[in-house]
Amino acid sequence: MHDTGRAEGNCLATRGVDEMEKSPEEQTDFERLAERALSRRAVLGGGVAFGAAAFVAGAGALKPLAVLANSSRFGFEPVPANTLDTVTVPKGYRWHVVARWGDPLWSDGAEFDPETRGTGASQERAFGDNNDGMALFTHRGRNVLAVNNEYVNRKIIYPAGKPETADDVRKGKAGHGVSVVEIAQRGGRWAIVRDSPFNRRITADTPMEITGPARGHALLGTAADPEGVRSLGTWNDCGNGRTPWGTYLACEENFNGYFSSSDPDLEIGPAFERYGIGLKDWGYAWASADERFDIVKHPNEPNRAGYIVEIDPLDPASTPRKRTALGRFKHENAELALADDGRAVVYMGDDERGEFLYKFVSDGRYVEGGDNADLLESGKLFAAKFADGGRGEWIGLTPEATGMASQAEICIHTRMAASAVGATTMDRPEWVAANPKKAEVYCCLTNNKNRGKKPNKGGDPTPVGGPNPRAGNLYGQIVRWRPDSGDHLATGFAWDLYVVAGNPTVHTGADAGSKNVTADNMFNSPDGLAFDGNGMLWIQTDGKYTDKDGFAGQGNNQMLVGDPATGEIRRFMVGPKECEVTGFAWSRDRRTLFVGIQHPGEKGNSHFPDGGNSVPRSAVIAIGREDGGLIG
Repeated sequence: MHDTGRAEGNCLATRGVDEMEKSPEEQTDFERLAERALSRRAVLGGGVAFGAAAFVAGAGALKPLAVLANSSRFGFEPVPANTLDTVTVPKGYRWHVVARWGDPLWSDGAEFDPETRGTGASQERAFGDNNDGMALFTHRGRNVLAVNNEYVNRKIIYPAGKPETADDVRKGKAGHGVSVVEIAQRGGRWAIVRDSPFNRRITADTPMEITGPARGHALLGTAADPEGVRSLGTWNDCGNGRTPWGTYLACEENFNGYFSSSDPDLEIGPAFERYGIGLKDWGYAWASADERFDIVKHPNEPNRAGYIVEIDPLDPASTPRKRTALGRFKHENAELALADDGRAVVYMGDDERGEFLYKFVSDGRYVEGGDNADLLESGKLFAAKFADGGRGEWIGLTPEATGMASQAEICIHTRMAASAVGATTMDRPEWVAANPKKAEVYCCLTNNKNRGKKPNKGGDPTPVGGPNPRAGNLYGQIVRWRPDSGDHLATGFAWDLYVVAGNPTVHTGADAGSKNVTADNMFNSPDGLAFDGNGMLWIQTDGKYTDKDGFAGQGNNQMLVGDPATGEIRRFMVGPKECEVTGFAWSRDRRTLFVGIQHPGEKGNSHFPDGGNSVPRSAVIAIGREDGGLIG
């Protein structure tokens, strides 16, 4: 996720945390909270703690982190932090570009024009901008990559720095959505297969089917679709998910930034306020060429965005489906795990300061080789509540619990429903990842400068405590939980913190981070998260890349690998200047890792990937070992 205000301000050194040098009564409030939050290692294993008591659970007795690190599962040498305008990978690895913004997907598409940056027509035939979440699908030996295109860099995509014409708006809308593209390896390099029957652009104008409890609700009806069953387009899709039945889940996040009002005196109601919909958009000017983005003329149109969109990447003729049963909020990603009885469980974060974690449990059960097309059509929706003592529960979002009139209303105004049941306000819950080796789930809480200082947009308090142990949190942390009895259907769970990010070269207290954060692996703002087949946790960052003050020595945004069993973390990759590293996909043979490089040069200081004085372009890259060996 891209957030222009993600970690503002400089950090100040805080009091050191060292249990060996102070008595319990001398501990600060933060230290007491952190100790409780990070002391669940006997329950979860692999936990980390502040100070000299930083031990983690191995197969048997607790052992110091340094001891467990000697039996490393890492197959690479760590990469140092840097501020280079290129991709840095470990010794023995190499990388190349697979697809860039503006690369045509069909032979009749125009090649990228660095002067004009293309037209509406050329963008509709080309790879979208600012790629984010992705997944690779294989079909009869062919590889199809589905990639979110979250948003467009207005200062880059438009030579004038902003949209000025109707065609500029058309180009911007076409730069959003999802790019589905076949890729193939030739001469050791992956590239787009032009004119593949699988190639497809899904944009802000693509017809969508609305499904689930909210389908047909009065709040979804518009002049163009009075029945509230079909909408147009998907945009600002951030992270992603994939299903065991072979579909792709695109996740609509900051959908609100595209709506505006032609009436400057329009009164904004509480529902719009909660979702950040106001009188002005974020500079995209879509309402100037498409009146459905004018909330005066079409007040229900924003209610038709903010959902999980299910796409069949292997059927270009299929209609994407907005799955309202999974709730409406600023979706980061959608991590699907199968419960023991076959029900689909989808974990989701709402990426805004002080918003919530959610879980969806399908009514139906997955049947391998069966018809699972409607498995996300109906089910139960929950929000998470964390207690300081390392326990938590999933609270059902039902009309009885929330006081709302219907499940449809809950699925449209999900944030208000979670507020009504007292869910825990979180430090921007982003990607969620489920451990393939056991019933254990992780979530990046990327940062929250408002923690302990101001409520969320719904007026819910954001107290310091539980999995959010720092006021004015600029560095972020990763929380994990294990459902009771190892059952994803359980409403109870135990939790701890896998890592608390920070800068130990600048700070000696809370903002130094947990003991598994060192001068050699430090980072800020964990965002992307995924497990590989061996149960190793891959972490991507989207934070401050100033490399100074409280972020000195952390360099550009990066990708790291963590061992859940030991807590050890190593830096695997560093991205180019002013980028976010986001999105994962592994080739079927596990010899290639596909990674997204988003918004390089967002402040004008990068020429990635082509170098020289070229226009910076978001891209998907492929990383492989020089010896052709397995990754992860």
